[in-house]
Amino acid sequence: MLSRCAIGAAFLAVSATATTVVYANDLPDLEGRTVTVVAENTYPPLQFVDPKSGKAIGWEYDAVAEIADRLNMNVEYTTTSWDAMIQAVHDNQYDMAMNGITIREDRKEMVDFSDPYMHSEMLMLVRGDEDRFEDAESFAALKGGLIGSQPGTTPFYTAVYDVLDGDEQNPRIKLYETIGAAVQALRIGDVDLVLTDSTAANGYVNVSNGGLKLTGEPLGAEDFGFIFPVGSDLEAPVNAALASMKADGTLEALNQKWFFDYKMGQ
Repeated sequence: MLSRCAIGAAFLAVSATATTVVYANDLPDLEGRTVTVVAENTYPPLQFVDPKSGKAIGWEYDAVAEIADRLNMNVEYTTTSWDAMIQAVHDNQYDMAMNGITIREDRKEMVDFSDPYMHSEMLMLVRGDEDRFEDAESFAALKGGLIGSQPGTTPFYTAVYDVLDGDEQNPRIKLYETIGAAVQALRIGDVDLVLTDSTAANGYVNVSNGGLKLTGEPLGAEDFGFIFPVGSDLEAPVNAALASMKADGTLEALNQKWFFDYKMGQ
């Protein structure tokens, strides 16, 4: 982990409206403030439970630890289910959430987002021996083909509107509490397709020993951000830390560690 004084002289942060210089010594000092951060821990490699140690680890844990170091804040982690998370942050039960949360306009009515820290694409995850369909159109035409998804997520709405007929009650969609449960249903043949972003999709493929693969073209793109209660004074400091981490290569180093170097179960 980099110390605040070792980050460097200055960092260049580019926004849609202006270019600003963020100096290492000018990053906000939160003076040891304790911040409660919530996650689901079912979204490798962003955040998940290490099968060897039983500890929660991942890209987001490393990123938040680095943010905390740069801003001089303490972090207390807790967990909750995805379907309760956004409402809980809205209700000020937690100071911040990390869960590969897609930045969407409807969600901005409930919570505030950080600047994007990752860009991802929506992909079709299938069993390794799947040969009945190869894209969204051929899956839609597959009689009886089932999609596993989590309610209220971007993959769910992609399944409804970009793959199927726009009916949110379509019986071809089977709902699960976690993405992990949906992927397990795919593995054992209870469903035929799971839509998820490229972050999670590649993570599951990499640890499947050929049991899972990707098929078809991306069905759209999304940006991820941390979320805060509306009006939170954490948003600006976290954005400043993210800008410095992007500028000095820390975010890219985390990408290398978790998407290329890390091997689950080894």
